[in-house]
Amino acid sequence: MTGEQVFVSHAPSDLELVQELFSTVKNFPFGVHIVLEEVGSGRSRKRLEGRLANSDIVVAVLTNRSAGSRWINQEIGYALAKGIPVLPLYETEDLRGGFVSDVEGVKIDRENPSFTIFNLLCRLRGELAPLGAMSVPNWYIRFPCTIPDCGHPVTLDITQGQTKLWKLHQHGQQLTATCDICESKYYFDPATIGFRGREDGIQRSE
Repeated sequence: MTGEQVFVSHAPSDLELVQELFSTVKNFPFGVHIVLEEVGSGRSRKRLEGRLANSDIVVAVLTNRSAGSRWINQEIGYALAKGIPVLPLYETEDLRGGFVSDVEGVKIDRENPSFTIFNLLCRLRGELAPLGAMSVPNWYIRFPCTIPDCGHPVTLDITQGQTKLWKLHQHGQQLTATCDICESKYYFDPATIGFRGREDGIQRSE
């Protein structure tokens, strides 16, 4: 699971929602292309066709605000024509129509975004690294240690399956990663893989 590309198709009015739902997803070692972020960086929406064509999966965000968006409909149609899987991320069942009416998606729960992010990660994990009969695909995030003057790469390996991660979340437990150099420990929510805190390790002498 490295180098895969996720294209997120959405309406302009849903940018804030999309950024919230994908905030931790973007920490994984695959590319996440959120349309309006790319357009805001100076690319026209039509120039995103290359991003779309090279994607491994397209997430179509379907809300009441985006209903009837010609761009989303075009991007879904283009992806399906190219054989690219489309994952609907929808607000209500009636919005999951047309080409994606029979595609299993993820329902947006605005009252419980952690659950939505967890389900989104479940589906992406299944699509980008399908579960084998006897193994769990290893996911990870890597980041520089935030202790001043350290900056050593820290890796959070995620070897548990999604069911186990949700149980850990429900029981208030956290995932941890430790810096090999300064021994600082980092804590993450098992459901969303969101950062929860840091426990400083060895204090460096001057």
